[in-house]
Amino acid sequence: MQIILRLLVAAGLAVDAIVHWRFAPDMKSVGSDGIDGQLLFQAQAIAAAVAGVLVLVIANRVTYAIAFLVAASAVGALVLYYYVDVGDLGPIPNMHEPVWYGEKTLSALGEGIASVAALIGFFTVKRGSRRGDSAGSAHSASV
Repeated sequence: MQIILRLLVAAGLAVDAIVHWRFAPDMKSVGSDGIDGQLLFQAQAIAAAVAGVLVLVIANRVTYAIAFLVAASAVGALVLYYYVDVGDLGPIPNMHEPVWYGEKTLSALGEGIASVAALIGFFTVKRGSRRGDSAGSAHSASV
């Protein structure tokens, strides 16, 4: 079960990373006084990629929590900025975009799947497990 969760988290975050990285240059003009949209999208892409790799390499409560925070915050922001014109939030530019298209749907699906799988992984991974498998659990139990 853990391997399936790990793969779902990593795949969902990979989709998130690819979509954000591909759209980053298009967001360059968003924002001027603080962080521009391109930097924000690149940061999200990098965070998603790193979180996905972490869960693949070290599946434990901490890495599942990181993956959940990255994925859930992304899908939350996507939905929020679709429905609400929040305006600038400090250095973060106004990302309001009340349109829906294929890539946005793909990103939302990836982030949603990664969020749910990471949350399930967080609650089901064995404590002390390094890789989320029985070998890691046996090692921690014998120490």
